[in-house]
Amino acid sequence: MGSGSSPCASCKLLRRRCAKDCIFAPYFPPDDPHKFAIVHKVFGASNVSKMLQELPIHQRADAVSSLVYEANARMRDPVYGCVGAISYLQNQVSQLQMQLAVAQTEILCIQMHQGTDQLAATHPSMVDCDVKSLLLSGNNTSDFGDHMPQFLSYTSSSNNVIQDPLKRESLWT
Repeated sequence: MGSGSSPCASCKLLRRRCAKDCIFAPYFPPDDPHKFAIVHKVFGASNVSKMLQELPIHQRADAVSSLVYEANARMRDPVYGCVGAISYLQNQVSQLQMQLAVAQTEILCIQMHQGTDQLAATHPSMVDCDVKSLLLSGNNTSDFGDHMPQFLSYTSSSNNVIQDPLKRESLWT
């Protein structure tokens, strides 16, 4: 039995006697019945029991943790489960990387513009030269690599902030 004389959460939910060698007892304590209830609802007690029996004892706690996580994710998104959450987060990272690249480009353009202001003060004949033409000229792009011209058309916008459509709830609860 799990802790003292109280049956584990799985045996309590399944309304059966909790045996001394209950495979669920170490992982589903009686004080956390929701943990087993959600795993049982998604995977079934029999399937979970089979999975745990096939694993070495030292890997079972991690397996239960993964099952609880996936069960919670499946309750929120029955089709994709945790893969949907991973995909969403990967898209968010990609969008944030693009925003970072745009911001870095804007900083570079500002720095280049400040550089052209100083250049105009020392060389008045170059007053009509703008930042884009400096960057696009063959002499000045060596410091920026081949990727700089593609970012020159981007503009800054506070509307690029990503809104989180997913609820910010823990998948563990």
